[in-house]
Amino acid sequence: MADNPPDYELADRMALTMPAQVKAVGHPLRTTILQLLHERAATVTELAAAVGRPKSTVAHHVDVLTRNGLLQVVRTRKVRAVEERYYGRTARMFHVAAEPSAEGGELPGDFNDFEVAARESAAAFEQGRLWGFIRHARISEDQASRFWGRLAELVEEFDRMPRSGDTVYGFAIGIYPTDHPTLPTTPPTQ
Repeated sequence: MADNPPDYELADRMALTMPAQVKAVGHPLRTTILQLLHERAATVTELAAAVGRPKSTVAHHVDVLTRNGLLQVVRTRKVRAVEERYYGRTARMFHVAAEPSAEGGELPGDFNDFEVAARESAAAFEQGRLWGFIRHARISEDQASRFWGRLAELVEEFDRMPRSGDTVYGFAIGIYPTDHPTLPTTPPTQ
């Protein structure tokens, strides 16, 4: 849909392969900045007003995201003698690459989308407004991979929804191997 946000060109997906990229998106304020830029490009001044933080703090975090290839200047405008920069995301969706690149080294072990989701959803849980469930199934790795592809399509659909309403909703999904107990494949003989 052409009328969906944001108001600038960006890639659909970008793999985060460098530890610094993963660390950059792991900070709560930077995550918020990235989410705000799903709606439209914005200046540091606009972002600072939206998050209620000083411009210098927001400028630092925008710089970290830009240096790591997650934000870019999408347009500028002259305001008096100063050139005002509008920042936008470089991709609609960022995902951590399953394998770190050879030059990138190890990805940090402290990055976890579910920790972010748990922190963000605590108030909704207390208010009885958290919708969620967890299921377990013994399936093959191939089945898990195909299922994840379908989930990724759902995430992309969520990202492309026109922005409306007054409430920002979080959406967390995942599929992961567990050590959940399983029954033997055949019942024991009597």
